[in-house]
Amino acid sequence: MQPVVETDTITVTPSAVQAISELLNERKLEGYSLRLFVSGKSCSGYQYGMTLDNAISETDLSISVDGINIVVDNASIEYLKGAKLDFIDDERGKGFMVDNPNAASSCGCDSGADGGGCGSSGSCC
Repeated sequence: MQPVVETDTITVTPSAVQAISELLNERKLEGYSLRLFVSGKSCSGYQYGMTLDNAISETDLSISVDGINIVVDNASIEYLKGAKLDFIDDERGKGFMVDNPNAASSCGCDSGADGGGCGSSGSCC
């Protein structure tokens, strides 16, 4: 099994590399990359998007691992520094997961005198 690939921006786990490779092979998408991007922010942190893409910009960060490419657009790079892209298949579900230390939960709810605000789950009330 290949090692975890770390860059200045994101870390890619072997399970993510394998899942991307299988997805591209199943769909016969030679020359495509997995594009990872930040699509917004909510009370529970950043929201991420992923797509299979064959149009890579010269301003994109491109990470090549075992013949697959992961690209991050210029606008999302700053938000993803230190993030880890993983693929899970366990009690949480099956799919890609982004663990981003920059996406600390925050809440715009008024905490009020009763200590309300975000619930124990981190979601807004």
